[in-house]
Amino acid sequence: MATTAKITSKGQITVPHQVRRTLGVGAGDRLIFEESVYGEMRVIPVRAESPFARYRGIGNPESALASGRL
Repeated sequence: MATTAKITSKGQITVPHQVRRTLGVGAGDRLIFEESVYGEMRVIPVRAESPFARYRGIGNPESALASGRL
């Protein structure tokens, strides 16, 4: 994917929708701009917790037994 963004006079950019979607980020999320050893810049989303954390325990047979659902 190749896309462009314009930098404002205040140094701000709007991250294109497809890039936000690919990175899994939205309003208020943070991004890291990291320079590689080859001089390229990488954009990495900051993850405070695993994106799968909210699904932890779903489908776990032990939790179903403990709650009396089985």
